[in-house]
Amino acid sequence: MNSAKTSGRAPSGRKRRRSLWLRVLPGISPKRRGFILAWWGFALTFGGMRLLTWLIHIDVAGVGDVQAGGVHLHHYVWGILLLAVVGAASLAERSARARAWLGLAYGVGLALVVDEAALLISLEDVYWDTEGGISIALAIALIAVVGSVLAFTRGRRASRDDADDDG
Repeated sequence: MNSAKTSGRAPSGRKRRRSLWLRVLPGISPKRRGFILAWWGFALTFGGMRLLTWLIHIDVAGVGDVQAGGVHLHHYVWGILLLAVVGAASLAERSARARAWLGLAYGVGLALVVDEAALLISLEDVYWDTEGGISIALAIALIAVVGSVLAFTRGRRASRDDADDDG
């Protein structure tokens, strides 16, 4: 007898749609999927923030700093807030789908903080100074090391149960 889980159909008889992450990362276990998405989120956000801040730095029309009450809000503030939300959510949520989204959000938040690590170390705005290179070196090292670890430690192939997960 075919159950809804083994037939790939929802209990109502219509075919259940696979999640985005199962389509993008087929054959990857739900646990490993979160790590891969964190790595992608980190790398893409770091590159995107460097591009955005460069556009602000060269004074491209329509692109400017985020300010509150005349005070510039550095993007590490948003990164810390996002990491706090991810941490709290991961204490409560354990599903494969949540693990994937939380992994992605974790990578984004971490990139926002690491991109301004030099500022946090020196407590001065050194983003475009020579000292600001610490942030770039740290981010590139993280991307390289984590990417290498992910490449050299292949995760187990997703089992039939993992493929049926909403992950």
